[in-house]
Amino acid sequence: MIDLVQLENGILLPVKAHAGARVNGITGQHDGALKVSVTQTPEKGKANKALVKVIAAEFGVKNSQVELSSGATSPTKSFVVSGIELEDLSRRLQAILKS
Repeated sequence: MIDLVQLENGILLPVKAHAGARVNGITGQHDGALKVSVTQTPEKGKANKALVKVIAAEFGVKNSQVELSSGATSPTKSFVVSGIELEDLSRRLQAILKS
């Protein structure tokens, strides 16, 4: 189970990142975090930018609605997703994990 937290500026989404993967995408969950893989290498923020794009695309929001909150240099990260209700994001998350 992934714990989504409602904040004043959006919803906190915990992410376990895998940079340098073969394909971009959401690959499941791990220790209460969403597992997201990107092909970019973790250098100069390139992987973090790719993570934003993958998360935005998978959840059907704009890139500008997904912002890295913590963990810039760690595989364990937190992103804030704004402009969407907690219930809606939770529903989309469940649909993504089922597919």
